[in-house]
Amino acid sequence: MPATRFTELVGCELPLQLAPMGTVGTPELVAAVANAGAHGMLAAVTAPPPVLRQVIDQIGWLTGGPFGINFLVPLIDAECVEIAAHGAGLVEFFYGDPDPVLVARVRGAGGLASWQVGSEAEARGAAAAGCDVIVVQGLEAGGRLRGTAPLLPLLERVLDAVAGQVPVVAAGGIGTAQGVRRVLEAGATAARVGTRFIAARESGAHPAYVEAVIRAGAQDTVVTDRFSAMWPPGPSPARVLRSCVAAAELLDEDYAGAIPAGDRMVPLPRFAAPAPGRQTTGKIEAMAMYAGVSVAEVRRVEPARAIVSELTSPRASSPPG
Repeated sequence: MPATRFTELVGCELPLQLAPMGTVGTPELVAAVANAGAHGMLAAVTAPPPVLRQVIDQIGWLTGGPFGINFLVPLIDAECVEIAAHGAGLVEFFYGDPDPVLVARVRGAGGLASWQVGSEAEARGAAAAGCDVIVVQGLEAGGRLRGTAPLLPLLERVLDAVAGQVPVVAAGGIGTAQGVRRVLEAGATAARVGTRFIAARESGAHPAYVEAVIRAGAQDTVVTDRFSAMWPPGPSPARVLRSCVAAAELLDEDYAGAIPAGDRMVPLPRFAAPAPGRQTTGKIEAMAMYAGVSVAEVRRVEPARAIVSELTSPRASSPPG
């Protein structure tokens, strides 16, 4: 596929970026996507500094390709931002107003700064803060949602708002080569995909989570703020599988199970925010199974390289420069 401003900036071959996805996004998945020519992203979430440094080193051993680290603004550790800026090519922030201090911290350490936004106002703020990349998240996306607008009209408004100052990546509901082509032709310089990679062989998702995603159809996701335990206070809408909401509502217990935290297992309250990973125990079907509206395109477990290849097939080419 032809180069775009995004591929030239971050150093990848293909205008495709892995969405950062908590327990789903293992170092192996990030590296596999980067090795396939796309751009890998890891969600740092609440990883303490020594763990983050170790994970970044692990990804570096697995790939020579470009990758980045994503932080949720309400959960930021300043030391981790420094570690990410030095160890990864790109540092991204989400779920908070664009902050020029954070951007300057990243750029001062030699990294590229990215901000995921849900509105044209946030996009203007990210450009004014000095971001190198803006990611536009449409309502169709899985996981935590910042905005309330469908992707394509929002993308158009954001492109008008930033007027070419910053390369824009489109995210939300993209699960096919045609979907990738559509956002590239609309003016995005890359497409961000998450849900398709839940069933990647390198994914960290619990097998029951993977199975539920494979079984799900186009109408089987819902936006809800129910999965807000273990999440900062305030509204926190997210798109999940409808089935996990129903299963959590039927639970009689206060806890759905337990998740690993270092060398111990931590109880997971009913309607907790973390998605079930491979080592999670308990009522997996009643935990937060994040998925976007592209979930119907997830049909089997397959290597991440195969997913990247399908999404960037020649039929999805002709992006703008």
